[in-house]
Amino acid sequence: MENKYPLKIGLFGIGLDAYWPQFKGLKERLEGYTGEVKSRLSSYGAEIIDLGLIDNPEKALDAGHMFRKADVDIIFLYVTTYALSSTVLPVVRRAKVPVVILNLTPEKAIDYGIFNRLNDRTKMTGEWLASVSACPVPEIANVFRRSGIDFFQVTGVLHGDNEVWKEVGEWIEAASVANKMAHNRLGCMGHYYGGMLDVYTDFTRMISSFGGHIEMIEVDELTALRREVTYKEISDRMQLFQKEFEIDRECLKEDLEDSARTSVALEKLVITHDLGSLAYFYSGTGNKGNEDSISSIILANSLLTSRRVPVAGEYEIKNIHAMKIMDCFGAGGSFTEFYALDFNDEVILMGHDGPGHLAIAEGKTRVKPLKEYHGKVGKGLSVEMSVRHGEITLLSVIEMKDGNMGFLVAEGESVAGPILEIGNTNSRYRFPLGIKDFINSWNSYGPAHHCAAGVGHIASKIRKLGNLLGVEVVQVC
Repeated sequence: MENKYPLKIGLFGIGLDAYWPQFKGLKERLEGYTGEVKSRLSSYGAEIIDLGLIDNPEKALDAGHMFRKADVDIIFLYVTTYALSSTVLPVVRRAKVPVVILNLTPEKAIDYGIFNRLNDRTKMTGEWLASVSACPVPEIANVFRRSGIDFFQVTGVLHGDNEVWKEVGEWIEAASVANKMAHNRLGCMGHYYGGMLDVYTDFTRMISSFGGHIEMIEVDELTALRREVTYKEISDRMQLFQKEFEIDRECLKEDLEDSARTSVALEKLVITHDLGSLAYFYSGTGNKGNEDSISSIILANSLLTSRRVPVAGEYEIKNIHAMKIMDCFGAGGSFTEFYALDFNDEVILMGHDGPGHLAIAEGKTRVKPLKEYHGKVGKGLSVEMSVRHGEITLLSVIEMKDGNMGFLVAEGESVAGPILEIGNTNSRYRFPLGIKDFINSWNSYGPAHHCAAGVGHIASKIRKLGNLLGVEVVQVC
């Protein structure tokens, strides 16, 4: 699904207009530094709303209106030299979006020898003012705190400091994910799995925390769409299955055709409602059409999940948000729960029935027939895959004691070894805490029994997203 509202980044530098007639060339030099920051920010692919150097309260007031009119998602405040806090507060207060202070000195250090040989105290002061970015940051922080404005900082060197731009990149990526979540349309089809009290949640709280829209969808609509699928569409989709999956010889042609029919229909449903994610569960008992729709849906869900429309089973609203967040970060986000503990190898077996994330699989995802869907109505085809070996991150959207939403995060590793070949997703994860301490720590925060597994270590990005959303982040390892 295309985002109609792409990320917009606001940028402004700050200075003090009283300096310009006193120190020749200082303003132009600082404007050059601000231009370098703009160039670096532009390399991340977002639209930059650059208001240049703000050096007095009048310009600050105008800047706040301009940022608000431009609908920026995040502001980077580049501190070039000392500036009055009255040139900052009006900008941020009016814009009402998260602000990151870039406290970047031009070079690692002033060259004291060259500086002291200038033999002109006016020139020396001008040179010093070009490197005094750290000076007004406490003043700005003081005013922000007293004004109830959350702010974040990146401190380092403008030139040659890769860590600075890595951190800036993470802030931009986190802002992009927040933007995507704010515009995401989540489809909820069916009902909760009865008795799973941990997954029940407040829809309004989810929307107020992450944004977006929740569209309530009837399974009957999917069943009606299945009846309209043509043989040509079924044939084309079965060819796609052959390309995307490794299909077990025991899979029956009629089961593949049923899955293809449902896959085409579900894709049409997603397009009709402009969905960016989907949570579903439905028993279908007593209604064969609906039962056929749901029992043949796993391959469809897996394809959608790998194509940036993650699907969560068991109507797991919290976990589909976790999966979508992981997907927006480019990490995948496969539907996951705890399977078993292997104390011999110090690994935890994790996976789930239903959809697997093809794009982060170790090798090709296998399709196998199941005579029973455990705990669910029906039988049919299922997928078996492991998350790609290497670094992984687990993310769970949890509910804190105060009722607010939070993120529970862990970084570990997906490792090779034997799995349970039961036709479900199945991975072996190792965490630096060891099995006992990891399990005890993870469970102590009261997560639902599902979480999202993604590739790479992205806890620092998730923490920044939590900061931008005002969501508490807990990292166990």
